[in-house]
Amino acid sequence: MTLTMISAALLMATQAPASAPELAPASQTALRCSAAFALVSFGQEVGDAEATKWPSMEPRGREYFIRVMAKIMDETGLDRESVATMAEKQAKLLLDNQEIEAIMPQCLILLDQSGI
Repeated sequence: MTLTMISAALLMATQAPASAPELAPASQTALRCSAAFALVSFGQEVGDAEATKWPSMEPRGREYFIRVMAKIMDETGLDRESVATMAEKQAKLLLDNQEIEAIMPQCLILLDQSGI
Protein backbone atom coordinates (compact mmCIF):
# COMPACT_ATOMS: atom_id res chain seq x y z
CA MET A 1 0.00 0.00 0.00
CA THR A 2 1.48 3.33 -1.00
CA LEU A 3 1.28 6.54 0.97
CA THR A 4 -0.93 7.95 -1.78
CA MET A 5 -3.49 5.19 -1.24
CA ILE A 6 -3.26 5.64 2.51
CA SER A 7 -3.67 9.40 2.12
CA ALA A 8 -6.74 8.93 -0.05
CA ALA A 9 -8.18 6.49 2.47
CA LEU A 10 -7.54 8.97 5.25
CA LEU A 11 -9.53 11.60 3.42
CA MET A 12 -12.51 9.23 3.41
CA ALA A 13 -12.09 8.52 7.12
CA THR A 14 -14.41 6.37 9.18
CA GLN A 15 -14.82 5.88 12.91
CA ALA A 16 -12.37 3.62 14.75
CA PRO A 17 -13.90 0.51 16.26
CA ALA A 18 -15.14 0.89 19.82
CA SER A 19 -12.85 -1.94 20.89
CA ALA A 20 -9.68 -0.11 19.87
CA PRO A 21 -7.36 0.10 22.89
CA GLU A 22 -6.30 3.43 24.28
CA LEU A 23 -2.77 4.29 23.23
CA ALA A 24 0.01 5.59 25.42
CA PRO A 25 0.41 9.37 25.03
CA ALA A 26 3.60 9.03 22.95
CA SER A 27 1.94 6.56 20.58
CA GLN A 28 -1.15 8.76 20.31
CA THR A 29 1.04 11.73 19.36
CA ALA A 30 2.96 9.64 16.83
CA LEU A 31 -0.34 8.46 15.34
CA ARG A 32 -1.63 12.03 14.99
CA CYS A 33 1.63 13.11 13.37
CA SER A 34 1.50 10.13 11.02
CA ALA A 35 -1.99 11.15 9.95
CA ALA A 36 -0.84 14.74 9.48
CA PHE A 37 2.12 13.60 7.36
CA ALA A 38 -0.18 11.48 5.19
CA LEU A 39 -2.58 14.38 4.67
CA VAL A 40 0.23 16.81 3.88
CA SER A 41 1.79 14.27 1.51
CA PHE A 42 -1.51 13.90 -0.33
CA GLY A 43 -1.84 17.67 -0.52
CA GLN A 44 1.68 17.96 -1.89
CA GLU A 45 0.93 15.36 -4.56
CA VAL A 46 -2.12 17.28 -5.77
CA GLY A 47 -0.38 20.67 -5.57
CA ASP A 48 -2.29 22.13 -2.63
CA ALA A 49 -0.62 25.45 -1.74
CA GLU A 50 -1.01 24.91 2.02
CA ALA A 51 0.66 21.50 1.83
CA THR A 52 3.53 22.63 -0.38
CA LYS A 53 4.77 25.10 2.23
CA TRP A 54 5.90 22.15 4.40
CA PRO A 55 9.02 20.07 3.70
CA SER A 56 8.42 17.18 1.34
CA MET A 57 6.91 14.20 3.07
CA GLU A 58 8.57 11.80 0.63
CA PRO A 59 10.24 9.57 1.69
CA ARG A 60 10.69 10.47 5.37
CA GLY A 61 7.03 11.10 6.22
CA ARG A 62 6.01 7.85 4.56
CA GLU A 63 8.65 5.87 6.45
CA TYR A 64 7.61 7.49 9.74
CA PHE A 65 4.00 6.57 9.03
CA ILE A 66 4.91 2.94 8.29
CA ARG A 67 7.06 2.59 11.41
CA VAL A 68 4.41 4.13 13.66
CA MET A 69 1.72 1.84 12.28
CA ALA A 70 3.96 -1.20 12.84
CA LYS A 71 4.81 -0.06 16.37
CA ILE A 72 1.14 0.40 17.24
CA MET A 73 0.33 -3.06 15.84
CA ASP A 74 3.10 -4.52 18.02
CA GLU A 75 1.97 -2.60 21.13
CA THR A 76 -1.73 -3.34 20.80
CA GLY A 77 -1.93 -6.64 18.95
CA LEU A 78 -4.30 -5.03 16.46
CA ASP A 79 -4.20 -5.97 12.79
CA ARG A 80 -3.27 -3.62 9.96
CA GLU A 81 -6.89 -2.76 9.13
CA SER A 82 -7.70 -1.79 12.73
CA VAL A 83 -4.63 0.43 13.04
CA ALA A 84 -5.41 2.01 9.65
CA THR A 85 -8.89 2.79 10.96
CA MET A 86 -7.32 4.50 13.97
CA ALA A 87 -5.17 6.60 11.61
CA GLU A 88 -8.24 7.44 9.54
CA LYS A 89 -10.02 8.67 12.66
CA GLN A 90 -7.04 10.88 13.52
CA ALA A 91 -6.96 12.29 10.00
CA LYS A 92 -10.67 13.06 10.13
CA LEU A 93 -10.22 14.86 13.45
CA LEU A 94 -7.30 16.87 12.07
CA LEU A 95 -9.33 17.89 9.04
CA ASP A 96 -12.56 18.59 10.95
CA ASN A 97 -10.74 20.70 13.55
CA GLN A 98 -8.36 22.30 11.03
CA GLU A 99 -5.37 21.35 13.19
CA ILE A 100 -2.76 20.41 10.61
CA GLU A 101 -1.20 23.88 10.56
CA ALA A 102 -0.97 23.90 14.35
CA ILE A 103 0.59 20.46 14.83
CA MET A 104 2.98 20.23 11.87
CA PRO A 105 5.84 22.17 13.53
CA GLN A 106 5.89 19.76 16.50
CA CYS A 107 5.42 16.77 14.21
CA LEU A 108 8.40 17.82 12.12
CA ILE A 109 10.48 17.92 15.31
CA LEU A 110 9.34 14.34 16.07
CA LEU A 111 10.27 13.34 12.54
CA ASP A 112 13.75 14.81 12.95
CA GLN A 113 14.15 13.14 16.36
CA SER A 114 13.14 9.79 14.88
CA GLY A 115 16.33 9.67 12.84
CA ILE A 116 14.42 8.85 9.67
